[in-house]
Amino acid sequence: MLTRRTTLSMLTASTAILLAPPALAMEPPVYAEGGIAIDGADAVAFFSLAEDDAPVIGVADHAFEWNGATWHFANAENRALFAADPEAYAPAFGGYCAFAAARGYVASTVPEAWSIVDGRLFLNYSLRIRRRWLRELPQAIGNGDANWPAILG
Repeated sequence: MLTRRTTLSMLTASTAILLAPPALAMEPPVYAEGGIAIDGADAVAFFSLAEDDAPVIGVADHAFEWNGATWHFANAENRALFAADPEAYAPAFGGYCAFAAARGYVASTVPEAWSIVDGRLFLNYSLRIRRRWLRELPQAIGNGDANWPAILG
């Protein structure tokens, strides 16, 4: 037999559960389609490319596990450089779209929509979005940096 106190406690708990906001799914710290960061592009190679060059695709033979994702590199030298200082080469905002981060949310990226700004690698959802993001510099980077700690929770 339920007491009045037990019944009231159950009703209060049920109401709290029903009124609570839905929990948002936590995004992983690195955008990694199928567990592979930057769709397999070599993060280190971006730093030696010309502005309009296509990304260099890495290979599984030169993979490195970092921050919950597998990173591929074109050669052992690039893998070693990344392993020695991943934060120097990994894309800003965990490889999520820089345009989205500037607005306070996450979005996927493609390695073709890349930019190096002030020694940092940024990726965007598409080439069109990258053009929009570039027009908003440097405020877009500042906004993304300010938003990023709260975006992934």
